[in-house]
Amino acid sequence: MTTDARSLRQDLCATIAGRCLRPAYFISQSCEARGDMALSTTEIEHVLHEIIPVLVQGRIQKIHQPGDRLLLFDIRMPGETHRLLISVEPETARLHLLSRSLTNPARPPSFCQFLRAQVQGGRLTEIQQLGNDRIVTMTVSTRHGPRTIVCEFTGQHATILLLDERRHILRDLNRQHALVGRSYEAPAPRRAAQEKAPRFNPQRATHRFPVSQAIEAHYQDKERMLVGAREQQERLRMLKKSLAKTLRRIDAWRQDLTTAAAYRDYARYGELLKANLTAATAGMDQITLIDYYDPSLPEVTLPLDPTKSALHNMNDYFRKHRKHLSAERELPPRIAGAEQEVEALRGEITSIKEGTWAAPLSTSSAPSTGKFESSLRRSAHKRKVPFRRFMSADGLPIFVGRNAEENEELTFRLAKSDDLWLHARGAPGSHVVIRLAKGVDPPLDTLRDAATLALLYSDLKKSGKGEVIYTRRKWVKKAKGQAVGAVIVTQEKTISVKVDTQRLAALKERSNSPL
Repeated sequence: MTTDARSLRQDLCATIAGRCLRPAYFISQSCEARGDMALSTTEIEHVLHEIIPVLVQGRIQKIHQPGDRLLLFDIRMPGETHRLLISVEPETARLHLLSRSLTNPARPPSFCQFLRAQVQGGRLTEIQQLGNDRIVTMTVSTRHGPRTIVCEFTGQHATILLLDERRHILRDLNRQHALVGRSYEAPAPRRAAQEKAPRFNPQRATHRFPVSQAIEAHYQDKERMLVGAREQQERLRMLKKSLAKTLRRIDAWRQDLTTAAAYRDYARYGELLKANLTAATAGMDQITLIDYYDPSLPEVTLPLDPTKSALHNMNDYFRKHRKHLSAERELPPRIAGAEQEVEALRGEITSIKEGTWAAPLSTSSAPSTGKFESSLRRSAHKRKVPFRRFMSADGLPIFVGRNAEENEELTFRLAKSDDLWLHARGAPGSHVVIRLAKGVDPPLDTLRDAATLALLYSDLKKSGKGEVIYTRRKWVKKAKGQAVGAVIVTQEKTISVKVDTQRLAALKERSNSPL
């Protein structure tokens, strides 16, 4: 049965304005009703009492960022390594020791990279709770000097900040760039309120870290619910977008059908004009002819384009009739297929509303939109990723141009002014860029990794050794009137390197780009 596009759109609006968001809403309401939110001040105090003795004086071996607002620290103590989880998700803000590993992204986010460059390898000298509030600081002794990691578990504004030795803000997880460089000030203390009894205070300890174990188990279940709710909301957003797009297509196709229907008789008009070409002269805007195809032989007036000849006007009538035939042949099947898609989308929206929705095998792509989606996937598959991409030993991204055009794009479009730029001295080769945060110097291993790549992708490769120049990107300028990729470099420094097969093997293992 054919469905009217306008009524479908009205039903869609009613559905979305109704109870589509109900599953996530119920989860949030039930969490609040149970007080099932972030750790309280007392709960933070309890977990710190448990973890401080086993973490202080440990060395931060590795930092991971499995989620947008989730950090994981591998802290090495004599004979064992502990995983410290810190989450500043508003609904699940917490910290505790973690007994399991988490899946990490292929490339660490920029905040994680910055933390690695600043505190990885440092010694954790102190962990403390600020006053009677949900703020925890971790002081780390590093080669750059003391660094302080501030964890604010304060509801919607929860965040993680890194401070220098003067307690100035170096980086904020929430990307509030205006804070960088300012002196850190803790949020105003909350009003004193009677807290509920701590939820994680096991009486019978059967685990070495019972508080952490209880928190982990509790939030593991809660996060599973939150993830499911977020999946539903993301799926609903995609369904809504796809449904609106499909309805617009149906409207457009119906309009095309209506327009083409007016050309139904244009083949006959073309034939009549063909039989009377000599009667139509230039400049006429209409002509009245006898319709020989009608037994009653009525007169019919045909509009003409006065700027065209009689022959061109005749061809226009035949062309518009072909358009009518094409529309009648192709558009109804398209409309029918789109209406089936609309029904499928509406059905899935209804299942989300009623709480019976189950995640499809993949919700990472939009609902099917037929041939368009297939061609999009094919073109995305064929699209070549620009630049060779590597990850240094310190977790910093390194980009290498493949040719003169990519060298130009890498240096003058992708690279930022504080990134480090490298090139083999006195020889043709690739531009190499290390992505760095503002004011951060590259670790020595990262510098040697990038210099090795600059040597490898240059004419010095055959000799197996050579010198590589490096400087900040802001000191690299285009060479006017020269070939693409030619540059002028100032304030450069030099490092001597050899083609180190072990270093190259490690780079290949950490990266997707073939050497």
